[in-house]
Amino acid sequence: MEHRIVSLIASATEIVAALGYEQCLVGRSHECDFPPSIEHLPVCSEPRIDVSGSSNEIDQQVKKSLQNALSIYTVFRDELQRLQPTLVITQSQCEVCAVNLKDVEEAICKMIGSQPQIVSLLPMALADIWIDIQSVAKALDDSTAGQTLIESLQQRLRQLKEVLPETKSRPTVVCIEWLEPLMPAGNWIPELVELAGGRSLLSVASKHSPWMSWDELVNADPDFIVIMPCGFGIERTKQELHLLTEHPQWLGLKAVRNNHVYLTDGHQYFNRPGPRVVESAEILAEILHGPTFNFGHEGAGWIRC
Repeated sequence: MEHRIVSLIASATEIVAALGYEQCLVGRSHECDFPPSIEHLPVCSEPRIDVSGSSNEIDQQVKKSLQNALSIYTVFRDELQRLQPTLVITQSQCEVCAVNLKDVEEAICKMIGSQPQIVSLLPMALADIWIDIQSVAKALDDSTAGQTLIESLQQRLRQLKEVLPETKSRPTVVCIEWLEPLMPAGNWIPELVELAGGRSLLSVASKHSPWMSWDELVNADPDFIVIMPCGFGIERTKQELHLLTEHPQWLGLKAVRNNHVYLTDGHQYFNRPGPRVVESAEILAEILHGPTFNFGHEGAGWIRC
């Protein structure tokens, strides 16, 4: 059977392409933009909130929608009907970050002439990303491709860990996933920090990202601060950096005093639980260990603040 895939989450689009099935993609979400060769595909979703606002404005819109039990995204039912997919990939990890399972089920139940299989991804930790890759591969009747991809990604992470410089103490790191209000990055990010030779503070692996007060950040006083707002590229983050740098407690932080604050592309890398978690770990290694690692990500994947 020829697969017709609609991916409604950017990481899944990357997984499909990495498995060798990019040619089977017939539709994508509004956020799917990698690999660039998929950008011609019809868009099948859009946000109901204004994502061009500030961090605080976006946060307020999201909270209002959730309080009113409203979805943050719209799935284009007419487009799904036109495309007649055999497989739709979504997620149930976060109803804020991407189209979720409920949105897809509501759209598909009204389709005529096609009842596509739904695969819903649930990545909370690195191990879940490997499970999700295999789930997509299984839906494509190609578990071998899934296992091959997983083994390749895991091998790259092992190689990264094996060449870390020997040190008695690991640098402490706070990864900031949202700027106002403050949020440290949880889920798989603490594991990536560990793989890159750091010690993550203020968030727990496999747990959702918590809110964080400025006092908590000051008390943690990490050696490194890595800024990776969800959905923001480096230029967008620069526009909102004043939310940190103008705060009266900012200049007292050790990472700031030692010039160890970094901006990363959270949109393309850290907040996409797919194949490029490896590149995300490489970026952290470059940041934490300077000239020891040079994967070529500086400038595009990260910059010094």
